[in-house]
Amino acid sequence: MLEQIKNVLVNAIHVDADLIKPEAKLKEDLDIDSLSAVELALELETSFDIRIEDEEFLKLITVQDVVDIVERKKA
Repeated sequence: MLEQIKNVLVNAIHVDADLIKPEAKLKEDLDIDSLSAVELALELETSFDIRIEDEEFLKLITVQDVVDIVERKKA
């Protein structure tokens, strides 16, 4: 799942693949701003056929948080 999320981050919002680690913080480490966050949410929803509520997305801090919510929504 991490590799799939990594692909979304690289392709959708052009994050450097080498920076994407489970403990990487979306805002501080990957420089994801509010516009990029919206793009990421939409791309995750499309790629994994899930729905992430705005309130849920705001709580995501690290790449692992993204992996966890996608896995939970896919289950």
